[in-house]
Order: sequence, then structure tokens, then C-alpha cells
Amino acid sequence: MFKSKIAGVGSFLPEKVLTNHDLEKLVETSHDWIIQRTGIERRHIIAEGEGTSDMIVRAAQKALLDAKMQATDLDLILVATLSGDFKMPATACIVQTKLGAKNVMAFDLNAACSGFLYSLIVADQFIKTGFYKNILVVGAESLSRIVNYKDRDTCILFGDGAGAFILTQADEKDTNVILTGHAHAEGQHAELLWAEGGGTKVPFDQEVLDKGSHFMQMKGKEIFKNATRTMAACCKEALEATNTKPEQVDWIVPHQANLRIIEAVAGQFNFPMERVITTVHETGNTSAASIPLAFDAGIKDGKIKRGQLILLTAFGAGLTSGSVLLRY
Repeated sequence: MFKSKIAGVGSFLPEKVLTNHDLEKLVETSHDWIIQRTGIERRHIIAEGEGTSDMIVRAAQKALLDAKMQATDLDLILVATLSGDFKMPATACIVQTKLGAKNVMAFDLNAACSGFLYSLIVADQFIKTGFYKNILVVGAESLSRIVNYKDRDTCILFGDGAGAFILTQADEKDTNVILTGHAHAEGQHAELLWAEGGGTKVPFDQEVLDKGSHFMQMKGKEIFKNATRTMAACCKEALEATNTKPEQVDWIVPHQANLRIIEAVAGQFNFPMERVITTVHETGNTSAASIPLAFDAGIKDGKIKRGQLILLTAFGAGLTSGSVLLRY
């Protein structure tokens, strides 16, 4: 069995910014109210006329450059998203041709906010078995396109962006590898965070549009409770699987949903917030994009360095959850 390593990282945030003060003009809210409850100050919004694939290409190009690789070196393109360009084909196929990759395997994976970790775990299996050597793993979302800006409970939270890892087969003696990955789903809680309309069970019609049931709907208190529970459980699972103590971890990079959730998860391990990467104030909740965006920000800030032990954790609609422990 082979091992996987992160050869390159890249990210992209759109230029347009939607601040809390901008939202004050759209719904009954305030900058202070949003900060107090979520820690979010602003979120980035995809440019008019662009799709999720356009952001992915920019992030992927940076990751390839960081890995000193070309798109033609890739064996697989795996895109974690719930807001792809089209219903079909997969956004990964659009990315493949825009990047100029060879005729490679390309598909999307939807595990909502846990999607990037699900995708890392899937990609790791391809590399472990020797099936592929170089994989582009992307988390990307255009959530501003599926948010109801009349719904205060959701519109204050979500933003757009893309983050990318180049996962590659490690040398036999390389210790900077993915150590373990864990993923779960609890479908009994699906209605806590979902978009009911627009699928095959409740297809688009005038009633769906009038009710706005194609937009995201969330039960915030229940999500907070379950998010804290599942993320903490996944962290514990990764630590126990590798016989690692919390104090040995250099950084936790959590899903950037809500600063209060992040603080609650860190508190369960007495893990200092000074060693938790947080970008939620700048990006809001970017779903599958949030962990690679935060990871890249940590590198650019000089916090995350090669050789460090890093714990990734997420939760999302489904309800899904996951963790990955790696040495970068």
C-alpha cells in the first residue's frame, strides 16, 4: 500500500465582497448581531457570468504551480461541491477541459460542507492502491446563487470560493503523508439543513418558486448542537486511530461555518484557539471550499509549515461529518 502526500495547495476568492453592513440593507439584521452569533464580517461573491468551474480553475492552477506540476500530469480530477455549473455534466468534466488536462477520470462528490474531506479520503484510497498517482482534489461553492436573501437565518452565513490540493503518491521514506481519515453520515437529520425543492422528488414548478423551497433552509440551533457533537467525535476518532494526543497537533483546520461552533469544538479538547486556523470572519461559510481555503490562508500567513501535524474536521448537510489527520 502506498501513502498520499499534499504536493501543492491553491485557493481563489472572488473580488466582490458582501459585508454585514451590505446585508443590513437587505434583511433585518446588524453587523454587531452577525458578529456576536457567527464571527462573520464579510463573504466573497462570485462574479456575474462566471460559474463554480471558473473559480476552481484559478485555484487549481495555483495548486499545480505550488506542486511544480502540469495539468497533463493529473490522473483524476475530483470536485467536492453542491453548487456545480450544471445539473449535468459534472463540474469536474468542465474543469478538465478548461485546465487542459488529458483524458482523465473526472467526477463530482456532494457531501455538502464535509465534501472536501470525503473527497480527500476517496482520493487517498486511489493512491494507496496504486491506481492513480496524481489527483486534483477541489472544494468549491457558489452558494450566493442558491441563498434566499430574504431569509436572515441563512443569507448572513454563506459565501463563494474555491480551494485545491494536489494529492500525490509519496516516496517510501516520506513522513509528510495522510495518516488517517474518517467519514460518517446521519441521514435521520437531513431536514435540519436542506434545499427541498428542485430535485426529482420535488421538481421545479411554480409552487416551488413561490415558496422558495429551492433555497437552502436551516434549523440553526439543532445544526449548532449536532455540528459540535459530530466534529468533536470525528477529531477524537482520528486521534485515537493514530494514538495521538491533542497537544501533539500543531493546527486544527476546521470547517469554517461559525466561529462559535469552532470555539466549542476546540473547547472539548482544551485546544487553544491560537492553534486553530480561522478565516470565517473573511469568507463566511463556503461549504466544501472552506477547509482548503483556510489551509491555504494558514500557509500564506506563515502559520502552517511543512512537517507539521494538522487535523482537519468538518460537518455538513446530510448530516455528514469527517476528519483527516495528516503531516503536511
